[in-house]
Amino acid sequence: MSDAEGSRRFRHGLVLGKFYPLHSGHQAVIRTAQRACERVTIEILGASVETIPLEVRASWLREEHPTARVVSAIDDARIDFGDPDIWDLHMPIIEDLLDEPVDAVFTSEPYGNELARRLAAERVHVDPGRLTNPVSGTAIRDDVIGNWAELPPPVRAWFTQRVVVLGAESTGSTTLATKLAESFATDWVPEYGRTYSVERPGGPNTPWRSDEFDLVMDRQIESETRARRRAPIPLLVCDTDALATTIWHERYVGPCPEHLVERAAQHRPLAYVLTGDEIPFVQDGLRDGEHLRRAMQQRFRDVLTAQSVPWIEVRGTADHRVADARAFVEPLLAKALRIGPSLEESQTRA
Repeated sequence: MSDAEGSRRFRHGLVLGKFYPLHSGHQAVIRTAQRACERVTIEILGASVETIPLEVRASWLREEHPTARVVSAIDDARIDFGDPDIWDLHMPIIEDLLDEPVDAVFTSEPYGNELARRLAAERVHVDPGRLTNPVSGTAIRDDVIGNWAELPPPVRAWFTQRVVVLGAESTGSTTLATKLAESFATDWVPEYGRTYSVERPGGPNTPWRSDEFDLVMDRQIESETRARRRAPIPLLVCDTDALATTIWHERYVGPCPEHLVERAAQHRPLAYVLTGDEIPFVQDGLRDGEHLRRAMQQRFRDVLTAQSVPWIEVRGTADHRVADARAFVEPLLAKALRIGPSLEESQTRA
C-alpha cells in the first residue's frame, strides 16, 4: 500500500447510480470517493425499459475511471425509497455486486442514508452541488444538445451521429460537407482517400491495389472516431465514408472484398446526402473525367437504394443543397437523440 492510500479515510467506497447517461455530476461524486478511499466500486443499476445498454454505460465508466471496479446489473424492482419492502427487493442485487463489504457510500441522492445504514457503512454526502454542477440525468435526457458540455468524451462519442455527404467526382460533395457543418456549427471530417491518392507510392496515376482500400477505410473510420469525441454538438458531417470506399474499390480494382463490404455495413451513419451531378464538371488533375461521372452517380444511387440508411439527393445551388440537407437531417437527429425514460420516470407516467 502506498503512503497516499494509507492516508485515505476509507478502505472501500461505493458509488451507485444509473449513469443514464454518465455526466459531470456523477464524475464529481466518483472523484470525491476516489480521493477518500483505497478502492472504489461503482455499481450501475439499470432497468429493462432504459434504452442505453448497461455494457455501454460500463464502458464509459471504465474509460473515465480505470482504477475503479465497475459492475452492473438489471434491477426492475419499483422505486420507492420510503418503502422498506421495496428496499428489500433492491438490496440483494446491490450486495451481490460487491466483492467485499464497503465502509462508505458516496452519493448526492436522498436515498444515501438508508443505503448506508443497510450496508453498515458511513454515508458521505457529496453535493456536486447542484451549484458547481447543476445538472441531472433527467435534464440531459430531456435535452442532450443543451447539456452537451456536461458529458465526458466517451459519452459524447456514443451520442454523436454522423451525416455522410458523398457523390461522383466533381459533384460538390466537399463543398456541401463544409457548408453543412458550418450551418450546424459543428465539425466535418475530410475524405482521407483523396489525401492518400496524392501521397500513395507511385502517385495518383499508379494502378490501385485492393489492400490500399483497407488502409483508406481504416484511416477514414479512425478520423471519424476521434472527431466524435470532440464534436461541439452531437452531429458530425463526413465527406465520404466506408460505404463510398467500397464503391470506389469497384471503380478502380473490381468487386469489393466481402470483409470491406461487411465493415461498411457495420458502420452505418444517421443519413446519407448524395450530391447531384447537374453542376459543371471541374478537372482538378485527380479526377477520372466527365465521361465517367454519370455512370458513377447512378452507381451511388443504386447502392444507396439497396441499403437501409435514409438518404436524399440534393441539387441546385450550394445554399439550396444545404437547406434541403438540413430539412432532411434535423428530424432524424431529433429522433436519434431521444432517450427512453428511466424506470422511475416510467413509474411516474404509468
